[in-house]
Amino acid sequence: MSTETHAPPITDIPERLLLGSGPSPVPPRVLAALAQPTIGHMDPAFADIMAETITLMREAFGTDNLATLPISGTGSAGMEAMVANFVDPGDRVVCGVNGLFGVRMADELARAGADVVQVKAEWGRAVPVEQLIEAADGADTAAIVVVHGETSTGVAQPLDGLADACRERDALLLVDCVTSLGGHPLRVDEAGIDAAFSGTQKCLNCPPGLAPFTAGERAIAKLKARESPGRSWYFDLALVLEYWSPDATAGGSARTYHHTAPINMVYALREALRIAVGDEWLPTTWERHRRAHHALRDALGGFGCERLAPDGEQLHPLLAVSPPPDVDEAAIRQGLLLDHGIEISGGLGPLAGKLWRIGVMGMGAQREPQERLVSALATLLHADPAEPLAALADGWRA
Repeated sequence: MSTETHAPPITDIPERLLLGSGPSPVPPRVLAALAQPTIGHMDPAFADIMAETITLMREAFGTDNLATLPISGTGSAGMEAMVANFVDPGDRVVCGVNGLFGVRMADELARAGADVVQVKAEWGRAVPVEQLIEAADGADTAAIVVVHGETSTGVAQPLDGLADACRERDALLLVDCVTSLGGHPLRVDEAGIDAAFSGTQKCLNCPPGLAPFTAGERAIAKLKARESPGRSWYFDLALVLEYWSPDATAGGSARTYHHTAPINMVYALREALRIAVGDEWLPTTWERHRRAHHALRDALGGFGCERLAPDGEQLHPLLAVSPPPDVDEAAIRQGLLLDHGIEISGGLGPLAGKLWRIGVMGMGAQREPQERLVSALATLLHADPAEPLAALADGWRA
């Protein structure tokens, strides 16, 4: 028996321009923060970093909620945490479904034992608010749940009127804002949202691994009124807040160990938030994403691409377009990745093979990466890039 050890071959990490549905490009400052020395998760210095991260996160969410923190896990962990804490078995919950992530939300609610009332819309359209409100009538509805930024279709869900409807029914408004946070106008407190979650790998330009999360007083009141603990220990907000933000719990003062936070990921998130809400005023960031979205839509229109979402329902950080007619969309995506080092995403579910989903997120919502994408597409499509590049330039000047 040989005593020699043979390490497996190591794959080199390729250079990629990430313009898909996520993850998004990570700035050098965030990568540098990720590489800082690891300290203990109960170290007083780490407590200061946690507090700074929470302060920046409140700014990003547009909230004063004390219960604001990053859940240790990706955006899907944020979804699990929201449902585990604020939806009980037997609760009647109205859920908007107009894409894959609405489908997932409905599935998660059903697994939690909720009585799920799905209000469906065509993939590529917003769910009519009046239909969500109508579905909440006639019974004790515990919550209305919507996906604000549907990543599978590039649709932004209107929220106007939902908070008032929820308060009239003593229900909670629960929102998935994974792709919208930091790139599409959203202020949690102004919108009357009771709890929301997001992900780090979209408009915040941070690697995946944490789920920004916030919950207001009405949601926390439901949590405190529980007679027995919820179904999840790891995502039990009452316990996690004692670790992350003791002031958010009744009489809290000292941090209590719950789990070992991903320390270096918190460093990275803090730096990403400093860039997102510190270096650039948030409304200015929203406007940049809007301009980048429309400029790229106009440029891709020169190749014959059409946006799925109609005017007024488009999600600025995610542009979903049909490929040009008579084009092998998967082959073009593969050519972009392997020949040009650019990643975009394909369609999901019933839109598989019919859609390109292009991220317009953070660093990706800038002119230079979009010019690279348009030029590469022109090469692969054997098309003249002049008109699409001119449209892109005009869009950025508008």
